[in-house]
Amino acid sequence: MRHVDILFEDDDIIAVNKPVGMIVHSAPGHEKEESLAGLLAASRPQMARVGSRERPGVVHRLDIDTSGVMVFAKSRRAYEGLRAAFESHDGVVKTYLAVLHGAINPATGTLETTIGRKPWDAKRMAVDVPDGRRAVTRWTVLERHGPLALVEFVIETGRTHQIRVHAAHLGHPIAGDALYGDAAKDRRLAVPPRRQLLHAVQLEFRHPVTGRAMRLAAAPPNDILYAR
Repeated sequence: MRHVDILFEDDDIIAVNKPVGMIVHSAPGHEKEESLAGLLAASRPQMARVGSRERPGVVHRLDIDTSGVMVFAKSRRAYEGLRAAFESHDGVVKTYLAVLHGAINPATGTLETTIGRKPWDAKRMAVDVPDGRRAVTRWTVLERHGPLALVEFVIETGRTHQIRVHAAHLGHPIAGDALYGDAAKDRRLAVPPRRQLLHAVQLEFRHPVTGRAMRLAAAPPNDILYAR
């Protein structure tokens, strides 16, 4: 059983720093893998009755190789409140750090497109495809180091692979991204990445029961910081 850092917990919610390489919940093809939701629910039996059996307490997700802040519901009232907030993006602010190949120019900006699944490849998302949904991403280049840049992203929407797709669309894919990245550039790095270098560094939302303003942060791991 893997250790998971707990950032906050009360009777209704639990927030953690998701480790790299762990799935959030069971899914086809990953049924035998230990999931973050399953791990938390095993020691908190009340979570097993919140949401679906396969996704106890889950109100949002991170990719398997993305690390960082996640919040789960432990009670039904928290589940309903968090789901409504995350679906409407009301009061929810998600901030990420990513290591990109090259720095986006200008150093700050906003990208708005639609994002949807590629008609010929169900595993990949793309901008401006039929039936795509609105996706808004704000970026700020924080530091540059050789061929890499450390970039902060704040997403106003929560589409699948949104930051990864938008970074690639801007011509500066995330280092180590197997789906949308540049494998040749990855191999030429002094420290070739072992995963997509994306980390959910901060999550802001209203506590679904108390109404308290929550701002939770997870320190970025070393592979994110090597761009400094």
